[in-house]
Amino acid sequence: MPEFSWPDRSLVLAPDVVDRSWPTTVSALPLGSHVSGRVIDRQPFGVFLLLDGVPNAVGLAEITAMPPRMELPTMGTTVTGEVIWHADHNHQVKIRLDEWNVQG
Repeated sequence: MPEFSWPDRSLVLAPDVVDRSWPTTVSALPLGSHVSGRVIDRQPFGVFLLLDGVPNAVGLAEITAMPPRMELPTMGTTVTGEVIWHADHNHQVKIRLDEWNVQG
């Protein structure tokens, strides 16, 4: 698998499902909330996450919101962080990463 690639289609949420769930997502994850999730996509600018406990929510942890000197977490890694923004235009929950552990 290349270093950066889109995930298996079975891991990707349908855009209309994410759109319909957006009000519930924002309500469930106020700014400052602590979250965890699994990395489902790696890109040069950051990682996309399926967030635990919030169905149909997509998280994005950009490289600028990672701990200093840390590399992007790999696919399937569970990460934790803090909700720092709700991107209404594309229905993404922006996350500042804390740490991550490989789940086996």
